[in-house]
Parts: sequence; structure tokens; C-alpha cells
Amino acid sequence: MSEHHKQRISLSLFFLLSGFCFATWAARIPTIKDLFSLNEAELGNVLLTLPISSLMGLPLSGWLVAKFDSRKPLIVSFVLLNIALALIGLSNSILMLVVAVFIFSFCMRILNIAMNTQSISVQKSFVRKIIGSFHGLWSSGGLIGVIFSTFMVKYGVSLQNHTLIAASFSLIVGLIAYPLLLKNDRAAEGNKLQLRKPDRQIVLLGVLVFFAAVCEGGIFDWSGVYFKEVVKEDLFTLGYLIFMVFMALSRFFSDVLIEKLGMKRMYIISSSFISVGITSLILFPYFWPSIVALSITGLGVAAIFPMTFMLAGTSKKYSAGMAISIVATYAIVGMLIGPPLIGYIAHAFNLKIAFIIFLISGLMLIPVSQLFFKRQADTA
Repeated sequence: MSEHHKQRISLSLFFLLSGFCFATWAARIPTIKDLFSLNEAELGNVLLTLPISSLMGLPLSGWLVAKFDSRKPLIVSFVLLNIALALIGLSNSILMLVVAVFIFSFCMRILNIAMNTQSISVQKSFVRKIIGSFHGLWSSGGLIGVIFSTFMVKYGVSLQNHTLIAASFSLIVGLIAYPLLLKNDRAAEGNKLQLRKPDRQIVLLGVLVFFAAVCEGGIFDWSGVYFKEVVKEDLFTLGYLIFMVFMALSRFFSDVLIEKLGMKRMYIISSSFISVGITSLILFPYFWPSIVALSITGLGVAAIFPMTFMLAGTSKKYSAGMAISIVATYAIVGMLIGPPLIGYIAHAFNLKIAFIIFLISGLMLIPVSQLFFKRQADTA
């Protein structure tokens, strides 16, 4: 097996494990809500910890991937992430929970920037596009995490034991895969952030992931609660599970679809699927209609992040790591605003009305993406 394929497999495992860890946390949010007797607004405040800590981690992640090889911040953040995941389950107070979630999200942000930076470098060794497959593996890891979490919930395994098992497994596999990661991928230039002269195309890509983050992050955090409290399904992880299944499947095909249809059309198709899915979820809050609605939404959300990070990696002004870090900042702002806003609106009205935020965000992908491609053509 060639060195390039070993690097791809190793990096693929980290994408898989990252998704697995995130899904382990997200799938047990309803459990946490019950354990600490939180209402929707209080849960929204806890969820606010994630984007705040992620936002704080972005400057550090950009500096780390600019100063070192991406593999070094990748492994350090990965180890701390798994420790934080275990601590979430061990939390016996709101303060301890918030601290654990803060560390978890902070490290997840550094890990994601490092992984996506390395994926741009690994892509250079392959003729066909492979970045979508990395994100597909992240979703597959999420899918495995949700399935595992579903069994933990079904058989009454405590949150403490669940997170300890998940973190231990993830840590062992990650440490085995680490030595095979790509080395020496630090960019020689484009590593400095220039605030006075922002790259308009990078800004537009940032706006795209902002709206995508509102949808994707919000569904991660609230689909379980929606299924439990609106759909009235006891096995509340099913909604999250079906969303992850279809998002993962779509991401594995996204590279081929992008090559055949082009990114310009793919943004329109993705937006349309999100809009139809969310509208159906709001209008028909019953078991099977909700399953179908989340399937459609998963198909729509799938390609946005891979496409946008791919475009960011082609920036002429910034290195791949810095461009991805800048664009990811907008995604964090989307997560900062989206999930907590859903909680506040749900507390004031109801969860169905709150989900209209996802519909608006999905629709906004069309005008922003078309403006980006227009500017790209003008500057070509």
C-alpha cells in the first residue's frame, strides 16, 4: 500500500472518530436535560457553551496549523476531546457539565480545523476528489455513535458508563492511527490573518457555512428533543439516527455528484432539499412523516460543508489552514446563534415554530452561493 493511501486511511479514522464522539454527546442531550431537570431555555444556555468555546478555539487553531504540522494540534486536541467526553458523563453539577462541554467543544474545533487542513494536503496526492468522503466518514462515525447511543438508551446504560466506554474506544483507535498521518504539511505563506482587507470570496463562503451550521448544528442538538416532545417517540435517538444515515450516504456520493453537476447547481439542490425536509417536519410532526422529512434534510445538508471547505482551500490569499479557519469562524457563529435561539423561541412559543429558523437558513443558501460564483467568474 502506498504512503498516500496510508495517510488517507489514517486521516479517515480521525474523521470517523470525531463524528463518533460528537454523536455520543449529541444523542444524549435529552438524557442530560432530564438528569439536570432543565427546561428548553436552560438547555439552550448549556448548548450556548459549545459555540462560545469553539469561537475561542478558532484563533488558537489557526495559529497552531500555521506554526506546526497539522498532525500535532490534531493529536493533542483529540486526546483532550476524549477526556472531556468522559467528564461530561461524570458531571454531577451544572458547573462541572458546562466546564466539560466547554473543553469538549474547544478541542473539537481545533481537531476539525487540523483534520480539514490535512485533508486539503492529502487531496493533492489524488486525481479524483476525496474530500467529500472524509466528511462522509465523519457522518458515518456520527451514525455509529447514534446507533451505539440508541442501544445504551434502550438497555438503560448510565450516561457515565456510556461516555467512558465511547471515549476509551476512540482514544485507543486514534493513538494507533496517529503515526500514519501526513507529516510536514505546514504552508510556507498565507498564514497571517489580514483584517483590513478581507477576501470577499472567503466572506461569502463563511456566510454559506453560517447558514449550513444553523441547520446542521441545530438538528444535531434539537432533533432528539423534537422526537421526544413533539413526535412523542420514546426512543428519541431515532430522528437523529435517520438524519445521520442519509447525510452520511449523501456525502459518500457528493464527490461524484459535484463533478457531474458542478458546485453551483449542488448548492441550489441542497437548499431545496433542506427547505422541503424542514417544511415537512414542521407541518407533519408524526413518526413516519418526520422520519422521511429528516431523511430529506440530511440529503440536503450533506454537501454544504465539504464543498465550501474545498472552495476555501483554493484561496489565493490564504493558506488552506488559515482559509478554513476563517470560514469555520462563520460556522461557529451559526452554531452560537442557531441552537440557543431555537431553545429560546421554543420556550416562548413551541418547538415547531422554532424550527422555521432552519427553513429560512436553508433558503438563504441559494442567493449567497450564486453571488459567490458570480464574483468568482468576475475575478477569473
